[in-house]
Amino acid sequence: MSKIAVLIPCYNESQTIEKVVREYREALPEADVYVYDNNSTDGTDEIALRAGAIVRYEYRQGKGNVVRSMFRDIDADCYLMIDGDDTYPAENARQMVDLVLDKGVDMVIGDRLSSTYFTENKRPFHNSGNRVVRYLINKLFNNDVRDIMTGYRAFSRLFVKSFPVLSKGFEIETEMTIHAVDKNFLLEEVPVTYRDRPEGSESKLNTFSDGFRVLRTIASLFREYKPFKFFLSVAVLLWIIAIAFFVPVFVDYLQTGLVLKFPTVIVCGVVATMGALMWICGIILEVIVKKHRQLYELMLNQMSIMLSDNKPE
Repeated sequence: MSKIAVLIPCYNESQTIEKVVREYREALPEADVYVYDNNSTDGTDEIALRAGAIVRYEYRQGKGNVVRSMFRDIDADCYLMIDGDDTYPAENARQMVDLVLDKGVDMVIGDRLSSTYFTENKRPFHNSGNRVVRYLINKLFNNDVRDIMTGYRAFSRLFVKSFPVLSKGFEIETEMTIHAVDKNFLLEEVPVTYRDRPEGSESKLNTFSDGFRVLRTIASLFREYKPFKFFLSVAVLLWIIAIAFFVPVFVDYLQTGLVLKFPTVIVCGVVATMGALMWICGIILEVIVKKHRQLYELMLNQMSIMLSDNKPE
């Protein structure tokens, strides 16, 4: 029988964690339910333990740090990750797990945005933020993922053990999605019902600071995963600036036969040269990234053999 691990990162979710643990134990009775407590002060860990979860601790604050520890520590054939705030009903759990175990999907995304998210969520800035993030990632990375930032996902063992977690906070979902798209993992989305947090349960997300952090992460990952497009964009911007300042000087030269603004010409030349350097950097880095993808594919092949020989009991 395949081993299933339900992963629940938690920070001060005492009001909802018992219900979440019990629902997912009923939906997946053969699974081990892990609650990773991230410095909670409201007794979340004790409640989860009484509800039947395996409780572990991550003392470095941030969801990304929790995910890093969960992925490193736990061996399973399928991993189902959910939030501990009771916003994701367990009715889709079996379907998502089966897609990983039976179809070989590497990451199943619980798509809230095609379901009840925009009617249930009471924070309008979160709604617009999700739309902005979805548009940027699909545009920059040439994909069509409908829900980028959902916390409800199922993973294959190969994805979990080969995913380099770099983010420390809530931007981890964005990083997962971009990594999976870039490395050509098999993705599938399942529309899931979303319900808002129950009264008295507060979100740990800060709309603006976490939103800016996610946008910064997208820009950083775009530079790292698509360096030619990133640096070409910078180069084109510099060339436009150089041309815009050079044209009036050139027009004056055609009319008078004199170069009246030598400093402007010098600055335009420097800016245009910087643009050329950005373009060359993009070409070099694109070659390096392509080579990295080739090495990553070879590593995946070796890891697949290793994981198949060491299946969890």
